[in-house]
Amino acid sequence: MGINKKIFSRVVFSILFILALFSSFKIIANVQLATIKEWFSDALLINQVYAEENKTGITNERIMVTIAKNIENNTNWSNYEKVTVTATGYTAGKESTGKSPKDHSYGITYSGVEVKRDLFSTIAADLNVFPIGTILFIPGYGYGVVADKGAAVKGNHLDLYFQTVGDVFEHWGKKKLAVYIIKQGTGKFTETDLRDLNEQNSLQVFRQQSRN
Repeated sequence: MGINKKIFSRVVFSILFILALFSSFKIIANVQLATIKEWFSDALLINQVYAEENKTGITNERIMVTIAKNIENNTNWSNYEKVTVTATGYTAGKESTGKSPKDHSYGITYSGVEVKRDLFSTIAADLNVFPIGTILFIPGYGYGVVADKGAAVKGNHLDLYFQTVGDVFEHWGKKKLAVYIIKQGTGKFTETDLRDLNEQNSLQVFRQQSRN
């Protein structure tokens, strides 16, 4: 019984401490309970999005880096035009787009295609430089298809899609590098186009290699 009383006392003390801490935080930061609930709701929705992506596609950024290196080392790039760009990374979340998973346009690019990180990933560019549908190979990242634009994406600037903020900081950050123009875009790009690119038989060997 002595042990149970001690445990009970500790639990009660912990609850009172948390309540006091929360009350102080609310007073200092003037954060409303509804706002905190919204934060938790967004976090749960984001977690659900990532869980679903893990079931259906490649989501481990380390795997994507390996695939990009294998493609780069096994392709003759001499026939492709090179252009130097500054490339940054973005996510579909509030930190990049101001949107949360509850927004109807969350994760939807300017072209109407959903953001995706795969053999061919969706990227943003200045559409006057790289029209929608332009396919680039970005060393260290892989193939990127221009499907989006951004207010801060001007000139030879690319914004590469990553699934998490952690991936952006760990695997990319900001780089100035030469990329290869595989195909000029026509101004249109669809979900079917993206699926067909990612299902090309000739590239599945790189997907398989990354899993071995």
